[in-house]
Amino acid sequence: MTHEDAGHYAAKHAAGTQPAPGVEKAVKNKIKDGHITCAAAHKIASDLGVTPTEVGVAVDLMEARLSRCQLGLFGYAPDRRIVNPANEVSHELEEAIRKSLVDGKITCLSCWEIAKEFGIARMDVASACETLPVRIFSCQLGAF
Repeated sequence: MTHEDAGHYAAKHAAGTQPAPGVEKAVKNKIKDGHITCAAAHKIASDLGVTPTEVGVAVDLMEARLSRCQLGLFGYAPDRRIVNPANEVSHELEEAIRKSLVDGKITCLSCWEIAKEFGIARMDVASACETLPVRIFSCQLGAF
């Protein structure tokens, strides 16, 4: 969604869409000043045994904003994003990223999986993608 759409997140979903049971209360408890962090949203999903997408729907329906993306792509003041290109990308990391491409892009989930496989920070994978350049898409929470 564009910045002009801010505050109209529920419109992304069909009329009558309802959050998964228990998710709405958990999300409401973590919202501060109209925002919930990516990490908090993912913890809710893990704790409740639901998908991150289900938590993202609840966040949207509550017209809250996701912040502090764990890949550094959005939700950081004042610059919105904090990810920067990596100084160098190892051959192995580049190969793992390239193997995960879908139509020349990589999903958020694939970035997380690569970070876990390599034992590195998620933001390091995003930085490598910035260098290559590879666009990240399909936020697990539905932000992009």
